[in-house]
Amino acid sequence: MGLLRLAAVGAAGYFIWNKFKDNGATTPAAFAHGEQPGANFSKVRSAGTEGMRSDPVKWDKVDDAADSSFPASDPPSTY
Repeated sequence: MGLLRLAAVGAAGYFIWNKFKDNGATTPAAFAHGEQPGANFSKVRSAGTEGMRSDPVKWDKVDDAADSSFPASDPPSTY
């Protein structure tokens, strides 16, 4: 009887763990609310302030051009 109880408790624990293991996943801090990082390995967010979780205090054309060029190695042509 003890073995049956142990198996039942183990099975219940497994099902509870399996239900909640991925539900608490959060998006990375750089991504806007509702934007998903995707399944690829690079996890790059959308360019511009729309893709950010919080608005930057100071953002100008140069910041926007640099953000749009990432992760490319070439600088933006607007300098």
